[in-house]
Amino acid sequence: MKVDQKGHTVIIRDTQGDFTSFLMKVTHQYKTFEKHNIIIDLLMHNDLSTNDIKLFMPLSKQHKKSKKSFVIVTSDFDYNAVPAKLTVVPSLLEAHDIIEMEEIERDLGF
Repeated sequence: MKVDQKGHTVIIRDTQGDFTSFLMKVTHQYKTFEKHNIIIDLLMHNDLSTNDIKLFMPLSKQHKKSKKSFVIVTSDFDYNAVPAKLTVVPSLLEAHDIIEMEEIERDLGF
């Protein structure tokens, strides 16, 4: 697992290729990242199912309650199959754009 911090955002990347252990690591180390916006980079995984992505739902809910953004990045995926409560995008640039828009919404009180 590789963690990069850029300003108020943390990008968490899987370097092992084992989705299950990556999810466990992120969950166990969540307290370390809870004060930042989080981008989960799953671009190296080409065979993720909707159910795999849904496993991040509890973390996403918890993070959004604390008024922070939680975005998952994965390619070759049916984005319409994911619940609206999860933010899933195809690129890191789009993830940063979503976080920027959500920050503006929070600043405006939405």
